Amino acid sequence: MHLPTLSILDQSTIASGRGAADAIRETMELARLADELGYARYWLAEHHGSESHAGSAPEILMAAIAATTRRIRVGSAGVMLPHYAALKVAEQFRVLEAIAPGRIDLGVGRAPGSDGRTAFALNPNAAQAAEQFPAQIRDLLGWLGEGLPEGHPFREVKASPPVATMPEMWVLGSSDYGAQVAAYFGLPYCFASFITDGRGAAEALALYRDGFRDVRLKAPHGAVAVYALAARTEAEAERLFRSRALWRLYRDRGIYPPLPSVEEAEAHPYTEAETLRIARMRQTAIIGTARQVRDRLVALAEELQVQEVAVLTPCHDAEARRRSYALLAEAWNLTAVPVAAVG
Repeated sequence: MHLPTLSILDQSTIASGRGAADAIRETMELARLADELGYARYWLAEHHGSESHAGSAPEILMAAIAATTRRIRVGSAGVMLPHYAALKVAEQFRVLEAIAPGRIDLGVGRAPGSDGRTAFALNPNAAQAAEQFPAQIRDLLGWLGEGLPEGHPFREVKASPPVATMPEMWVLGSSDYGAQVAAYFGLPYCFASFITDGRGAAEALALYRDGFRDVRLKAPHGAVAVYALAARTEAEAERLFRSRALWRLYRDRGIYPPLPSVEEAEAHPYTEAETLRIARMRQTAIIGTARQVRDRLVALAEELQVQEVAVLTPCHDAEARRRSYALLAEAWNLTAVPVAAVG
């Protein structure tokens, strides 16, 4: 069985009964465990104005994690580029390269990671900036080390600090747009399947492969980010999944609360429609024993023709989440060896 590269995506989920600071600390603890277990990458998400997720500044968390791990690659999944100036992002990631040379991933996305009002507060020109996403990627690559093109108005502006290495840049998305941008620039691409429940993944990744230009990588390099949870028994995985299922019901209504506990989920008065919705969720949810989850993830990677899988495991029980990743690492036969860059 060919196993794709296995990584972690963490949204720093806020659990009911615990606060945002707890979520940040749990993220840092899990990153250190992932480093010891042999995961390839640890990616941090960016969300604003959310009661569900504490990760509003992935570059800050990346610095803390990069300084307290020894081998795992640490990245953003991603920096929502329309909120920011490309020069500032480039300088942040140059600093990160100084902290952990050769271990930094810069994943960028175009979505706001927030509601419209919050996006406007972050950048009053956010709507127009989103239309400039490809130009921002060009500038970001230039300031990271490739140099800006002839005639660029800021060609003589230098990003600091000067460092010897360059982050590995990724494009992240949940639609065809990001796939086409990644293909044009010859960058690795990750499809956020956990957002769409898998819808559109095959189409976006096919567009990426078909349109890929080998201007940076020699060949397309695809990944998929999915929700998955492993436990010692299938019954235990089913029990832990209940809190995620209730949270998804809230999300369907545009509500983003802290992740409920299993007990809160079991006490919820479900309507018939909600029960049917959860049954549909369960049909596609990648949960079970470590071997069951591994086999599902491998089959998905083969189906989508991707080289990597990033696993997202929001779980109210922090110890159960750590155990899930440890069980999956064992099923994957991971070993803590240095992880090379894609290129």
